Amino acid sequence: MRSRLMLAASAAVIAVAAGAAWAAPPAYVTAAVADKGRPDADTKRDADRKPAEMMVFAGVKPGMTVVDLLPGGGYFTRVFSKTVGPKGTVYAVSGPPRPATDPTKPPPTPAQDVIAADPNYANVKSVHVPFQSLAVPTKADVVWTSQNYHDLHNVPNLDMIAFDKAVYEALKPGGAFIVLDHRANPGDPAVTKTLHRIDPATVKAEVTAAGFKFEGESTVLKNPADDHTKGIRDGFSQGQTDQFIYKFRKPK
Repeated sequence: MRSRLMLAASAAVIAVAAGAAWAAPPAYVTAAVADKGRPDADTKRDADRKPAEMMVFAGVKPGMTVVDLLPGGGYFTRVFSKTVGPKGTVYAVSGPPRPATDPTKPPPTPAQDVIAADPNYANVKSVHVPFQSLAVPTKADVVWTSQNYHDLHNVPNLDMIAFDKAVYEALKPGGAFIVLDHRANPGDPAVTKTLHRIDPATVKAEVTAAGFKFEGESTVLKNPADDHTKGIRDGFSQGQTDQFIYKFRKPK
């Protein structure tokens, strides 16, 4: 009888966990992903990037302050904007704008500046600061960076522990730092430059050394077909790689 009860209890726990994993996202996340202001180029990648699952894992909610660190084309910036809503704020943060490569033409406007100037995303603020400081006007609930951490390893003279400490200081007590990146096989630090991947153990070691506590991982972007030997610019698109998503927490 005791064994049957234990088995039944275990089955119930598994059922609850499975139900939680497949639960529909909150309405404010669904609405953010369905935002008509998102460009077609973004929505076509939703199957690969799974924005609703990402918002839920990161714990982004209305009224929050989110730092979208190195936002690139702004794929997640727009989703963050609609998820936090008018009472929330999104800081799209990157380094100083690059100078023009052609002196006869003005440099292109960074995507984060374009989004911040769009009335449809009035709660987005574009911030250009050195990575070593990462100063934002107000402390954040969530700092998010996707497919960027490996590139930070390639920034000349950037101390990654100091960078992670800057992220730590940018967060409120209890805030979350989310790192999403392309998984590399362990043992070769050069893959950050050659394959544009990173060993998840390296990320965990560096971020926890800065004072964060590792809280968990989402496997929603895991791809067993990826053996981690191809570069993302060498025959494997960003949507095909085996990606890890780690959540770290700043202690309260």
